[in-house]
Order: sequence, then structure tokens, then C-alpha cells
Amino acid sequence: MDLFQRTGLLFGDSFLPQAASKKVIIFGLGGVGSWCAEMLVRSGITQLTIVDADIVAGSNINRQLPATTTTVGRPKVEVMLERLQAINPAAEIKAIQKIYSEETHAFFELDRYEYVIDAIDSLEHKVHLLQQTCRTKATLFASMGAALKTDPLKIRVAEFNQVRGCPLAAAVRRRIRLKGGVDRKFQCVFSEEQFKNRGIAEQGAAADTDEEGTNPYSEHKRINGTTSYMPAMFGMTLASLVIRDILKQTSGENA
Repeated sequence: MDLFQRTGLLFGDSFLPQAASKKVIIFGLGGVGSWCAEMLVRSGITQLTIVDADIVAGSNINRQLPATTTTVGRPKVEVMLERLQAINPAAEIKAIQKIYSEETHAFFELDRYEYVIDAIDSLEHKVHLLQQTCRTKATLFASMGAALKTDPLKIRVAEFNQVRGCPLAAAVRRRIRLKGGVDRKFQCVFSEEQFKNRGIAEQGAAADTDEEGTNPYSEHKRINGTTSYMPAMFGMTLASLVIRDILKQTSGENA
């Protein structure tokens, strides 16, 4: 059974060995990270570490790959590990149910990876991961906010300091400046679309906040709405950045 016949046909015989040799780590298996993980494994990545501390909740079902009515209450990394191994049993998938934070970051040994993918929601942890990864040789790709987005044609990729129209990116930049900046450039997936919630959030719903006490995804202190396809497309775009970077190394051409 040739799992990657069509991939090899498209990218050439030298691509798959290169993809299989790369060590990739994804932080966050929500609506963005879970889809990114699957697209990487389906593209020939075989050395993948997935990191998420959360369990599947019913509210995840509208957008997150591991979330179904039968998986509610199970760890996201456990569900994703089973799925990814079912796609490619030969892949070496490491699942870590742990929060990335300033206190735990040394555990993850970021220097071991060629690619680090940030799909973290927490503003504090996201900022720390970006700064720490920029001190390594790993190629970093990051997702900005996928909530309050409806139009996939407005998804863009840009260097972090060139991201515009994304409240999360603005909040991340403020914190990074306060904490001394970053040592190098990295690419982000984002959208300038500013769709507003039309429903009413549940009372007591919490969301990450920036220094001024505002939700980085909007003007309001509440959870923001998210559609099914936009986080998935953010995740797929992140996966494409990894794959096209490997292809560029393989072919010596821009992918």
C-alpha cells in the first residue's frame, strides 16, 4: 500500500525522504492545530510531536478535528494520536498532554526540531513560545486569530511585524515589545477580516486578555464565535508552509 503515491508524483521522489527526516512539533490541537497535524501526516511528515493539555469539550465539535460526540471528555492528544496513527501506522507520533508555559518550556527541548508550529490560544503562553523559538534554529510558523472570520479568500501569510488587522497579533506584538522583542523574523497565518458576533455569549465565559484587560480577539471580554471551516483553513495553510519549505529545500526552487 503506497500511502504517498500521489504526493510523490506531485513533488518528486526526493521530497518524501526529506519530509520523513524532519522533526516537527505543534503546540495546540484546537481548531487550527488539529487540522494542521493531520495535513502534515497526510503529506509525509513522520516525526511529529503534538502538544495540548485540554480534553475535548462539546463546544469544540463545530471546528476541531478530534471533537465528536463520542470523544467528549477524552484528551485531545489521545484522540489525535489514534487518528494520526490510523493514517500512517509507521509515523512516529509523540503525544504530550501538557501546557506549554514559562515554567514548562525546557521540557519540550525546542532545539530538537526543524519546525515549530504555534497554534496556542493563550496570549501569555503564545508570546513565550514565540520568543523562545526565535532563540533556536527551528523554522517557526504561527497562527494568529481565526475567530470572527468567515471569508477564506481573506486568509493571508506575512512576516509577524507585517500582520495587519488582527487584534490577536496586535496584542502579541505589544507583549513581545514589553518583554524585549524577538531575535528574528517568522511567518504568520492571519486574516484582516473583522466579522462581529451576532449571538450572545454564555454568561461567565472566559477569554485570554492582554495587558489592557481586553480580549485580543475582539473589543469585548467574551468568547468569540468561530465557524467550522476557517480554523481548519488556517491550520491547512500552516501545514502548507512547512511542506512548501521542505519542497523548496528539496528542489532549490520557490514552492
